[in-house]
Parts: sequence; structure tokens; C-alpha cells
Amino acid sequence: MSITVLTKAYKNLPFNKKEILRYADCKDLSPEIEMLLDECIEEATQTLSYKACYCILPVNISGNTIDFGAFKVNSEKLTINLKKCEKAVLFGATLGTDIDRLIMKYGKLSPTKALFFQAIGATMIEALCDEFCKDIKAELNVKLKPRFSPGYGDLDLSCQKNIFKLLNCSKNIGLTLNDSLLMSPTKSVTAFVGIY
Repeated sequence: MSITVLTKAYKNLPFNKKEILRYADCKDLSPEIEMLLDECIEEATQTLSYKACYCILPVNISGNTIDFGAFKVNSEKLTINLKKCEKAVLFGATLGTDIDRLIMKYGKLSPTKALFFQAIGATMIEALCDEFCKDIKAELNVKLKPRFSPGYGDLDLSCQKNIFKLLNCSKNIGLTLNDSLLMSPTKSVTAFVGIY
């Protein structure tokens, strides 16, 4: 079965300060905190790299097993998510390694900035995934189910091996998987998205 893997790159995505503060669990926005956050956003803007690679797979469900043609997974929750879908988008997305470097650097210099960079990373990887899904929806003129990632519900993390092999994430977007199934860069996502 021949599967075409495509890539997308995005320019700067808008920052949502409210979301960043939510991820940072920061309830009071004093002028000092806002100034610090603005500094972090400015620094992150220069370093974030928004990339995704993806393919479209067939969906054949039998019980709690989903056959994507290239590989199979067992998950009752993903089966429910993909109900009535004949195809699904499988994608990997990353912000690149520089956000990890900023988190590590400021972990030693300024714990508050490190916290903000963590929150910026979490917010912006979600923003990237949302933008990617919005593009796919418009390009294919379809409706999409909610994203479903390995490790969520009963979808075992071990399926990451098949995802990374199929998408060739390392070559296509610089995203790697270690033996413990942790992704690097850390601000990255892989997910299935049902098409209906």
C-alpha cells in the first residue's frame, strides 16, 4: 500500500495571552508579570518553528481494532472516536527544539520565565494543531472529528513507533522518538483525526 506523506510549515501564529496564563496557572496579571510575559513572547517569536507532516489513511474497524492499512491499533475509545469514518488524517506536529532550549536555559536563570516558556510551548503546539486541522478541513472540504493522540484514553503509547515509522517524522519535521516513547522536541503532538 502506497502512502503519500506531506508536510506543512507555518509562519508566526498569534499568541493567546489568556491561554498562556491559564497553562502557567497564573491568575493575577500584575504589570510586572505582564511585562515578563511580553518579554517571553517576544523571545519565543524569534525561535518557534511550526511544522507538521501527515498522511491520509483508510479506516476499517472490527470490534476494538482499527486497521489503517499501514498498521493496526486496538482502542475502544479511538474506535468510538472514528465511528462512521472511512478515512483519517494521521499527523505529527512540532514547534522545534528552540523552545526546549529556552525552558532549560531559564530553568537555571529565571524559574518564572521557564514556567512561561513551558506555557507558551503548550499553548502554541495546540494552536499549531488547530491551524493544521483547520487547513485540512478547508482543503479537503470535509468535517473532522476531534484529535485523538497516543496515550489518551486506552490508545497505547506504543503505537507511536508505527506513527513515526510511517510519517518518517525525523526526516520530515525533525521530530524523534526515544526508547521510552518520549518525543523530542517535547512541544510536539501526534494524532489521528477522523474524516467524515
